[in-house]
Amino acid sequence: MEPFTTLTGLVAPLDRTNVNTDEITPARFLKTIRRSGFASALFANWRYQGDDKTPNPEFVLNQPRYQGASILLSDDNFGCGSSREHAPWAILEYGFRCLIAHSFADIFYNNCFNNGMLPITLDEATVRQLFDEVEAQEGYTLQVDLAAQTVTKPDGGILRFEIDTFKKHALLNGLDNIGWTLSHTTDISDYEQRRREEAPWLFAAPAS
Repeated sequence: MEPFTTLTGLVAPLDRTNVNTDEITPARFLKTIRRSGFASALFANWRYQGDDKTPNPEFVLNQPRYQGASILLSDDNFGCGSSREHAPWAILEYGFRCLIAHSFADIFYNNCFNNGMLPITLDEATVRQLFDEVEAQEGYTLQVDLAAQTVTKPDGGILRFEIDTFKKHALLNGLDNIGWTLSHTTDISDYEQRRREEAPWLFAAPAS
């Protein structure tokens, strides 16, 4: 998994509450468990005009000023609904590495970390102010520093965010759950060897 340290990125605003995972990646696209091939499915019900091909010019991600955005700004309860991991897969493959919202659904929030994305929660007033600033200023970018736990605005204003210590460490080092386990290979091997010495009968070959 690619580590997340710092990011300077264009912000795309999705000013909606309760964005559920079936809107992030609609169920009709859930035909594979591979992690690739979902970028075109992201927000398909909103991005296209009913055929999954023709762009809806009114949808924010289809507007020229937001092309190439790597930070998605949204509102309350983002990622609610089913626990499908295809939702963060689609968001990441589209190009977003950081999500900012007033709140996230718990399972989706944790899935973001396991896929190398940083979800940041900020208070409601700050999120609303960011929406206003993004709309008013084309090319609005933010600088995100995970180690410092800061978001720096174009005017130099600094927003601070909270994050679990373990999740921060794992993301900084590019460790998903499997990677975290493998980082303790020596400890695991030492434990297994110690158990063989302490309880050899557990490892004895069965009698024929």
